[in-house]
Amino acid sequence: MRLSKPFGNLQIINNRNYKDNRGYFKEILKENLIRKKFPFVVMSFSKKNVLRGLHLQLEKPQGKYISVLKGKIFDVAVDLRKGSKTFGKHFSTILSEQNSNSLYIPPGFAHGFLCISKENYIIYSCSNYRHKKSEIGIDYNDPYLKIKWPGKKFILSSKDRKNISFKDFVKKYI
Repeated sequence: MRLSKPFGNLQIINNRNYKDNRGYFKEILKENLIRKKFPFVVMSFSKKNVLRGLHLQLEKPQGKYISVLKGKIFDVAVDLRKGSKTFGKHFSTILSEQNSNSLYIPPGFAHGFLCISKENYIIYSCSNYRHKKSEIGIDYNDPYLKIKWPGKKFILSSKDRKNISFKDFVKKYI
């Protein structure tokens, strides 16, 4: 495993696949490498063109360690930490079964992803439990954020269609 820090305390973890004639074995998470604990682990399955996000919890914010078990996603993190040098900026990367990369997103970031492959299995190791009452979403295509999502037609949940603008988020919560 190799670690790089591209932006605002985000960490990309380059995992290694150990391949042989049976398949492969991959280490996904070593807590001692990034010095974080993850008491809550969840998994999602999504079809191609599903866009989830941009999500965060206002109370009990979560750090997330994102890995793709199968498929390929365009993953995005938006820095919403008050006073941060990268506040309001986003970072995007491709996470896939093939590149074996994982992404650690610290608390205080909004997170979202677009599924690029036909079938996508994603595992999230979270630094805090879900706090449903404080969940909020920011509009994935907010013009201020200037995120260049690959593709045009996305499948959104009814909840994500009601996400607020970045401007409204700043006005109400910052």
